[in-house]
Amino acid sequence: MSRMGDVLAGFHAAWEFESDSVLIRYERGIRTPKLFQALGERRVPLAALQGVTLTPGKRGTVVLRAEVRPGADPLLEAADGQLKENGDPYRLVLPAEKEVLAEYYADELRARLTESGPADRFLVTAPGAPLSFKAYDGKASFDGTTVRFRWFWTGASSAKWKAGDQSFPVTELGGVEWRSPELFEGYLRLLRRDGSGQDQPVQADQDPAAVVFGLGYGPVHESLPFAAAVLAAVRAQGPMAAVAAAHRRRDPADIAERIRHLGELHQAGLVTDEEFSVKKAELLAEL
Repeated sequence: MSRMGDVLAGFHAAWEFESDSVLIRYERGIRTPKLFQALGERRVPLAALQGVTLTPGKRGTVVLRAEVRPGADPLLEAADGQLKENGDPYRLVLPAEKEVLAEYYADELRARLTESGPADRFLVTAPGAPLSFKAYDGKASFDGTTVRFRWFWTGASSAKWKAGDQSFPVTELGGVEWRSPELFEGYLRLLRRDGSGQDQPVQADQDPAAVVFGLGYGPVHESLPFAAAVLAAVRAQGPMAAVAAAHRRRDPADIAERIRHLGELHQAGLVTDEEFSVKKAELLAEL
């Protein structure tokens, strides 16, 4: 950057350029995505970035986007590509009249980037604990060392009631699997370091190591920072036996049951034709 402390302000956020990092400050307001408001601000070391792009946006805007190295940001690792474009915390949308200024900063930033490829550790700080959110079937809380699930009698399955409220020290965890509440059957599942309980695929509503989302429950701005914080704490324990959003092959019978349930929702008009086709393809791909 030409001067430390230079600021480029766009819609919903402003980037402050420092010698070794970019400080992203997110605005608060009714039009600002809730995830951005929840994050507040994030300092991104230049070592966590491998590129920057500037592209035309919609309705007279341009978009400056920082490209993060794989494995450098626990938030993106937990999201596993499920964030919508307008929820990408590394996009800065600017009015088109700022294009020349944005190109200047993009060039300055590119000149300072020296790293590329996967990072061997998280370089961006995860959201801080304590954190909590309400899922459909229980309340999830994390104090920095232990994840706790407290079941709701109105939503929890009999399997979860039978198992009782759960506590999971991060020392016993190997990863976190987060499926966005904006997708069909969203949930947050904790993966054990020793792999116990993962031999047989279990639906999230039957798994005491998972909480399920639903309409109004486990929103992205609450459940994703939670998942990222847990993932960062797990990674800090040492080599992980599992990774965020691990993709495990499911029992064909389980897939068939899910497709049948999806078909019922489709016939009832609760799932559109497009949603039915996309989700069915996703389920078949898990075989």
